[in-house]
Amino acid sequence: MSITFIGGGNMASAIIGGLIKRGQAAAALRVVEIDAAARARLTQQYAVTTFERIDAAAVAADCLVLAVKPQNLREVAAALRPHVKAQLVISIAAGIRGGDLARWLGGYARIVRAMPNTPALVGAGCTGIFAMSGVSGDDTARAEAILGAVGTTLRVEREELLDAITAVSGSGPAYVFYFIEALQAAALELELAPDAARRLALGTFAGAVKLATESTEDVATLRARVTSKGGTTAAALASMQQAAIKEAIVRAVKAADARARELGDELGKD
Repeated sequence: MSITFIGGGNMASAIIGGLIKRGQAAAALRVVEIDAAARARLTQQYAVTTFERIDAAAVAADCLVLAVKPQNLREVAAALRPHVKAQLVISIAAGIRGGDLARWLGGYARIVRAMPNTPALVGAGCTGIFAMSGVSGDDTARAEAILGAVGTTLRVEREELLDAITAVSGSGPAYVFYFIEALQAAALELELAPDAARRLALGTFAGAVKLATESTEDVATLRARVTSKGGTTAAALASMQQAAIKEAIVRAVKAADARARELGDELGKD
């Protein structure tokens, strides 16, 4: 399958690298990128063909991956509109609803929306996928294969669930980093060296995630197993419960979900 990426930033670069590692021929990959330095980097790193602007030659592909900033997607869609004939269109622009993109493309509905997250940059992403009604099952599988090159995918049947995915996994890495920051800060206050604080925080998080991923038990059971009555973990968790940390996290994720819906309304305005 030939693929043209519109936008050659970090996420596009990560997907290109993941595809090539999985055996995709570089000759079948193209990138439209206005920045000359980015084009040179992509050509040198991946040996892909690059274009400075959208034209018929650039988008003569089986699939178009729209990897531009949300605020630029309307302009990109206007440039694509005369050239979109039968391509599968995958948009990874956050917040832009499929119906709005379809309208900007002149009623074109062979569109898959995707919401990746930044761990895709290291091949460990989690991407939510929604296929519009004009997309076949085979096309959806193709989209999953493309985005699966940088991690796992999760297909949803209702587009509004992408807002929830944005709130949980799209923004989620920031929540994880925030907790790691707090662990490091606590370690420093307990007089551990900065390097030790970082290694302990990162190692603990990575190890706990690996344990949870490989276990058949739910995380509540795993947490309980670490928590001995009257022990150090129990003291820490009691402090968190008193501060209503879990409830605060749930409220925060719901706030992100609400903001995702607001952004969809704002960005999709005529």
